[in-house]
This record gives sequence, structure tokens and C-alpha cells, in this order.
Amino acid sequence: MPRPFRCRRIEKLPTFRSFSPDDIEAGETVRMTLDEFEALRLIDDEGLTQEECAVRMKISRTTVTAIYDSARKKVADSLVHGKRLLVVGGHCEFEPVEIKQDLGEKGSNSMRIAVTYENGEIFQHFGHTEQFKLYDVEDGKIVKEQIVDTNGSGHGALAGFLQAAQVDALICGGIGMGAQTALADVGIRLYGGVQGSADSAVKALAEGKLEFDPNARCDHHEHHDGECGHDNCGKHGCAGN
Repeated sequence: MPRPFRCRRIEKLPTFRSFSPDDIEAGETVRMTLDEFEALRLIDDEGLTQEECAVRMKISRTTVTAIYDSARKKVADSLVHGKRLLVVGGHCEFEPVEIKQDLGEKGSNSMRIAVTYENGEIFQHFGHTEQFKLYDVEDGKIVKEQIVDTNGSGHGALAGFLQAAQVDALICGGIGMGAQTALADVGIRLYGGVQGSADSAVKALAEGKLEFDPNARCDHHEHHDGECGHDNCGKHGCAGN
């Protein structure tokens, strides 16, 4: 019987997800997973030993060696052969974010929906939202509602915040590409580009009638592969590739 797969703990999301040579057009893409990036960050940037890295990522020393070696080979492949390097996916969980409110248990048959929230409306900039309104939905009906503060978390921490809150889906307005990727990494479905009443939007989603924009982006001066210059717009368990 195979050993159960252990998720790798990610403490910090990459600020930049895509790197390309600027003197040629990259013809191929090298995909580096989040756990490979984290091993590089901890060992080569923070200067940890592989043993210390293993403790921080909550995996074995031999697993760290394997993913660190894989990460370095991918960096070499990108640099030597002029390929685009893209950081995405992996079997990971984010560093837990403290939620100071009791959210209660989510039912085994419930879908938990989060909405960026302000005064009853859908707040339009994901990374600046100060509150989420959480809804538990069962059999197409809302059975529980709760407003929770984000405690000033930036866009990088909000994906971990929603993961810790056991959220299955997010409704929001504008959201940057990096935050979209982070949500996908933890298996949270995204419904972006939605405006108006938060309650009405969740009711429409529960009934399968929500209109949303799958290509919604933060409308503040974007840069770095779709990341918002405001450093925003941006279910416990594993996120697979």
C-alpha cells in the first residue's frame, strides 16, 4: 500500500510568478511548483539548511532534497536555454492564517462561499477587502451567514485566510492574476467581475444563475504578468497540479 502523500507547507507566496528572457522570445515554458519555489526560497534566499527547511515545510529531509534538486535543475534549464519560468501548482497547503472569530463547523454537505464585502455590497478590490461575508449553502439554499474580518491581510495572505476558513468558492469584483493563481492553487473556485448585493450574488450562485466574468482583472495599473501595483487584487488540505 503506497504511503499517503504529505502536503508541503508554504509560508510565503511568490510575488512574481513568471520570468522570461527579454532579448529573445521564449519558445518553451518551464513549470516550477510552489513547493519547489519554497524550497529555493528557504535554502538559497533565507540560508536555511535542508534539515531546517524540512521542518518549516513539514516534510522529510529526503523530500526536501528531491524537490530542491528539481527546482535548481528547472532554474538552470530556464537560464541556459532561454525558456520562460512559470511558478504554479504543487501539492501544497499555506501557512495557517489566524482567524480570530469562531466560524463554526462547516457541514459535510455544505458549500462555503466567501464574498469580498462592504456595507452589503461586493467590494471591488480583492486585496484591499477588510471583510468577507461567508455563506454556507446546502441543497441550493443559504443555511448560515457570517461576516469575518481579514485582520489586514494582504493579497498573498488572503488565499491562506480563505483556505483556513474552509472556503470552497469566492465571489468578488476585480482581482489580480497572482491572487487568481493562489486561489486555484488551494482549490477555491473563483467568480470574478461581480457587482451589487452580496446576498443576491450568493443566492444566484446557489441557484446556478450567477453571471460573472472569468477574465475579471484588477483595473489599477497592472504590471508583472497581471499583478496589481497596489499589492492587492489579489478547506484545509492539498492543492493538486
